[in-house]
Amino acid sequence: MPRKAPTKIFVLDTSVILFNHASIESFAEHDVVIPISVLEELDMFKKGNETKNFEAREFIRIMDQYSKGSSLNTWIPLNGKGLGNIRVVMEETAEPDARKVFGSDKADHRIVNVALSMQAQYPNRKVILVSKDVNLRIKARALNLASEDFETGKVKNVDELYRGKSQIEDVSQAIIDDLYNEGFVPRKALFSKDPLPNHYYILKNNKTSVLCVFNPLTRCIERVEKRSCYNIKPRNAEQVFALHALLNPEVKLVTIQGVAGTGKTLLALAAALEQRREFKQIYLARPVVPLSNKDIGFLPGDIKSKLNPYMEPLYDNLKFIQNSFDERDKEGLKIPEMLEQEKLVITPLAYIRGRSLSQIFFIVDEAQNLTPHEIKTIVTRMGDRAKVVFAGDIYQIDTPYLDTQSNGLSYVIDRMQGHPIHAHITLEKGERSELANVANELL
Repeated sequence: MPRKAPTKIFVLDTSVILFNHASIESFAEHDVVIPISVLEELDMFKKGNETKNFEAREFIRIMDQYSKGSSLNTWIPLNGKGLGNIRVVMEETAEPDARKVFGSDKADHRIVNVALSMQAQYPNRKVILVSKDVNLRIKARALNLASEDFETGKVKNVDELYRGKSQIEDVSQAIIDDLYNEGFVPRKALFSKDPLPNHYYILKNNKTSVLCVFNPLTRCIERVEKRSCYNIKPRNAEQVFALHALLNPEVKLVTIQGVAGTGKTLLALAAALEQRREFKQIYLARPVVPLSNKDIGFLPGDIKSKLNPYMEPLYDNLKFIQNSFDERDKEGLKIPEMLEQEKLVITPLAYIRGRSLSQIFFIVDEAQNLTPHEIKTIVTRMGDRAKVVFAGDIYQIDTPYLDTQSNGLSYVIDRMQGHPIHAHITLEKGERSELANVANELL
């Protein structure tokens, strides 16, 4: 019988806990170490309404449960089948001493010291420092200490991330004619087995083309018609597909990925306004990511005036839709009325935590700035007859511990593909202006 390899020891940085408070349950049978400096840093994060504050508070509650009747300075079994042990390490000195090597006594260097001391204490076990902070991982490796990113929820290959559409050439004219005349063709006319649910297609031959989608309920390939929503007209095939998904009552979760100027938020908002009678409220939300890492407390004024700069892009989209109507048009005048009556609500994401949202059309802008755990929290808040839309650009991330692979938008696109209640489309062509298109390509 082969000898079982010794379990590893994972030393967690504060950034991992703030990314996901349940991260300690992600290391299978291996042991987890929490440096005392991590608990001290979490204490500074426990106050506030941002997601990181909730993560800090939740983790502190978890550690409180583990500490009842036990000393956290010793190995304590983690709750869960097949999991290892957890321990808080108080002693933060090591040889070499990271504080002396890097010339400062800061939490990051004390955390590295804990990992180094574990390496000396358990020479037969592999010790790995886990951090979302790239610079800390590099420092650890400079001291011959293994370090890695927190991989749970990370998409392996972004280049192969689901795009939601395909183009098929040399389709017979008979199939295209049937799609135009009948509106659908049986799945077997094009495929030997069922494609992914709600996957979109551009079918072409030398003479003509047609836009269509696979309907998982009828198991047919159905034609997608170009239609406008609240006076907003789609300008390319991908925008036609996006509006189809946004208007489809059978699709409860829509993800839209695309660079700046592709119309992600505008299309989602136009579709929501078009269906306003089907929902009690329309929520348009985005995460608050302060510039220069300054908290909103640094800004003058009350909470509304502090948050307005972050919400302004959402108001811009509303103004664009309103301005597409004549000044006296009832549909255009409906927008300020809906805002006043709170039928249409623009809010930071932190303000919806803890709520159950039924019969709500919920649009999350800049979803690439959310963690996978935050995405899950939002989706699990959706009640009966609710619809949620995540829109963003995975290549334009404004938070320090997320990247193209670990952000929530990439995660939800990857995990939800193939589910009948989900539809995704990647918008590729910028429609804001020629200048914006050139900037995306060259700058």
